Amino acid sequence: MTDERIHIGTTDQPLDPAAALAFCSSTGHGAVDLFIGRVRDINQGKSVLGVTYDVHEVLCRTVFRELAEETAARWGSEIKLWLMHRHGRLEIGEASVIAAASSRHRDEAFQACRQLVEEMKHQAPIWKQEHYVDGDSEWVQGHALCGHG
Repeated sequence: MTDERIHIGTTDQPLDPAAALAFCSSTGHGAVDLFIGRVRDINQGKSVLGVTYDVHEVLCRTVFRELAEETAARWGSEIKLWLMHRHGRLEIGEASVIAAASSRHRDEAFQACRQLVEEMKHQAPIWKQEHYVDGDSEWVQGHALCGHG
């Protein structure tokens, strides 16, 4: 979903930071903050091979839209926001989420981008299953809807 100042969505395709930067580009904005969340090779002492993300796409887009609108309301009507999350199997180093915010000044861009990421982690219906080198896998706690912080 995209309008003039908010772009949100989910995809099974690789995420493109350049697309986020291009969307957030504005001649009146002196700051763009870009966050890229990537799959790491070790989590809580376990060697990770990859991650599978499962999302409830319709609900996720609704939550992303609400988060973006709340963020825009807090940090100003001129702010531009991008939030995309990937689903499916991802390998080490691949981007799982990209958030970006642009505004006239850096403080608003930094804080708006941080707000999008933090609230997404707590509210969006996204589940993460890690796959380990030892052949085991588990659904990781601490993500949306699992009741842990």
